[in-house]
Amino acid sequence: MLLDTALLSRIQFGFTISFHILFPAFSIGLVLFIAIMETFWLKTKNSLYLGICKFWTKIFALTFGMGVVSGVVMEFQLGTNWAGFTQAVGGVLGPLFTYEVMTAFFIEAGFLGVMLFGWERVGPRLHYLATLLVVIGTTLSAYWIMSANTWMQHPVGYKQVGSVFKVADWMQIVFNPALFPRFIHMLLASYISAGLVICSVSAYYLLQNRFITFAKTCFSFTWLALFVLIPVQIYFGDVTGVQVHINQPLKTAAMEGIWDTQAGAPLVLFAIPDQKKQMNHWELSIPHGAALFNTHQWNGVLRGLKTVSISDQPHVIPVFFGFRMMVGSGLLMLLLSIIAVYLRWRGRLYNTRWFLISSVLSAPLGFIALWCGWITAEMGRQPWIVYGVLRTANAVSPVSLREVMISFALLFIVYGIIFGYFYFYFLHKTLHKGPSGIQEKEESRQPFQYMPSSFKEHP
Repeated sequence: MLLDTALLSRIQFGFTISFHILFPAFSIGLVLFIAIMETFWLKTKNSLYLGICKFWTKIFALTFGMGVVSGVVMEFQLGTNWAGFTQAVGGVLGPLFTYEVMTAFFIEAGFLGVMLFGWERVGPRLHYLATLLVVIGTTLSAYWIMSANTWMQHPVGYKQVGSVFKVADWMQIVFNPALFPRFIHMLLASYISAGLVICSVSAYYLLQNRFITFAKTCFSFTWLALFVLIPVQIYFGDVTGVQVHINQPLKTAAMEGIWDTQAGAPLVLFAIPDQKKQMNHWELSIPHGAALFNTHQWNGVLRGLKTVSISDQPHVIPVFFGFRMMVGSGLLMLLLSIIAVYLRWRGRLYNTRWFLISSVLSAPLGFIALWCGWITAEMGRQPWIVYGVLRTANAVSPVSLREVMISFALLFIVYGIIFGYFYFYFLHKTLHKGPSGIQEKEESRQPFQYMPSSFKEHP
C-alpha cells in the first residue's frame, strides 16, 4: 500500500478522531451518572450523594472542555484535507451539523455553567433542571452526529445534481431507518465506557483505603448498572449487525472473513485473512455461525468479498480483527459485571482484592470496544466515503503529501502536549485529591475488612 495524500489524510483524521471520540463518549455517560446521583441527593438529602455529584462534575468539566478542543481540529481538517467531500455533501451534512449547534450545543452552553458553578448560587431544583438539560444536550448532540454518520453509511433521501448531493427528503435523512439502533448502540457504549471508569476510580480508592463510603456507593451502583446495560448493548449490537448485513454486505463479509458467497456461512473465530490470495489462513470456525448471527437463519446467505474486485473491497485485516476485539471486549465486560453482582450478593464485592485490581485495569475496556467498533464501521465502508455513491479517493483535497505530513506532525506534537497535560491533571491532581467534603478515612475499618453485605444495607 503506497502512502499518498488520500491515505495520509485518512490516517490523520483517524488519529484526531481517535482522541476526540473518547471525550464526548465519556461526557455522555458521566453526565447521566451525575444526574442519577443528584436525583438520589434530592430524594434523600444525603450529603454523600452531593459529594459524589460535585466530584464527578469536576471530571465532566475537564472532559467536556477537551472534547470541544479536539472537535474543532476535525472541522478544520474537513476544509483542508477533504474539500471534495465538503463540496459534494455539504448541502446534506452541513445543515445537520448546524442543527447540532442550534439545539444541542446551545442547550449545553446555556446550562453547563449553572451545572458547574451553581451549587451555591441557585436552588437545588433549578440546579437539577440544569443538569437534566445538559444530559438532554449531550444526547441530542450524539443524535445529530450519528445521523450524519449514518447517512454516510446508508445514504437515503437525497438527489444528485452532477457531483453535488442535494436533500430530497429531510424526514428520511433525520430519521434514517438505520439510525435508531446505531444511535442506541452508541449511547450505551458511552454509558458503559463511563461506568467502567467510575468503577476503576472507586476500586482504586478501595485499594488505597480512602473515601470508603464514597467508593463503595459508586462501585456497587455502577457495577449493577453495567450488569443491566451490557446485555442490552449486546442486543442492539446484534440488531445493528443485521442491518449492516442488509445495507453493507461487503462490510459484513470483511467482518466475518467470508470470501465466497455461501449459505450457512461459518463463524470464523480466528484466521489470518490474506487479501491478495482471497483466502483465510489458520482458520478456526463454527459451522453456520455467521449466517445465524447476521441473518438469524441457519442457512442464511452471506455475500462474499470475491463478488467485487479487490479495489472495491474494504481492507479486511483491520475490519476482521477490529470486530473481534470489539466483541471480545464486550464479552469480558459482561463477565466482569456478572462476577461483580455475584460478589455483591456474597458480600465480598469490596474486599476481594483480585476483583478490585481487575476493576482498576478495566477502565480502558469500554473505550477499546468503542475504538474497535468505530474502526470496523468506518474501514468496513471503504473504498466509499459515502457508501456506494462517493469514493474516498474522489473526496480528498488537492494538496501535496508534504503539506499533509507537516500538518500531521504539528497535530501530533500539539495533541501530545494538550492531552498529556489533561491526563496528568486528571490522574495526579483530581484523582489524588479525591472528593471534597467526604471523610477520607474510616477509623473503624481496616483495608478489605468485611462489611455488612445486604443490598438493602448499602447503596
